[in-house]
Amino acid sequence: MTRVGLVLVSHSARLADGLAELAAQMAPDVAIIPAGGSDGELGTDFDLVSDALSRAQSGAGVVLLYDLGSAKLVADIAVEMLGDPTSAAVVDAPLVEGAIAAAVAAQSGADLDAVLSAAASALSAGADGPTASGNRVEIELTNDVGLHARPAGLLVRALADLDAEVTVEYQGRTADARSVLGLLGLGAPGGARVSVTADGPDATEALGRVEDLAARRFAS
Repeated sequence: MTRVGLVLVSHSARLADGLAELAAQMAPDVAIIPAGGSDGELGTDFDLVSDALSRAQSGAGVVLLYDLGSAKLVADIAVEMLGDPTSAAVVDAPLVEGAIAAAVAAQSGADLDAVLSAAASALSAGADGPTASGNRVEIELTNDVGLHARPAGLLVRALADLDAEVTVEYQGRTADARSVLGLLGLGAPGGARVSVTADGPDATEALGRVEDLAARRFAS
C-alpha cells in the first residue's frame, strides 16, 4: 500500500528531527521526513525542503507542515515548483499536534485530502470528546506506559475502518478513541483501568478490537 508522506518544515533541525521520530512511533510505514534548519543554524532551506518533498513522495501525495511564517513560504514555493503541484499540499495546522494526527491518518491508509483534514482539525478533538451511549467494556492497560503515543496510535488505527463512535473514559475524563491527542490528554498510565464505550453498526467489533489490543499489551 502506498501511503501519504509527511514533510516537517521547521526553523530548528532538532525540533523537526524529534517530531519525526515521535510521529514515526505511531506511523512506522509512513515516510516522515524532517526538513529543519539551514546550514546547521536556525532557519529554513528551500533545497532541503524540496529534497524532503521528493523523499516523502511514494505516489499517494505529501502533506507539508510548518512551524513559523517563513517556513510556510518555503514550503509553498517547494510545492509550486513540483511538476504536479496537486500531488502535495501545505496545511495550516499546529506543527506537533498536526503532524501526529496526520501520521496516524496516513498510517491507516487515508488519502491526501483525509490526511490534510486530520492535520487541520488536530486541536478540535480535545480530551473531552463525545460520549457514546452503546456497549461498554472496562479494560486494564496491561502495557507499561498506558495510553502514551504509540499505544494511542495503535488504538486509533485499529478503529479506523469501522463505523462506530468510540469513547474512552478515565477518571471522569473522556476522549474520542479516534483522536491520538485526546487519548494522550487522558493521562492514563500503565495498570490503569479505563472504560470504553461504542455505538454504531460496528460497535461490537470495535470493542472486540480494543480488548484484543489490551490482551496483546498493545503490541503491533
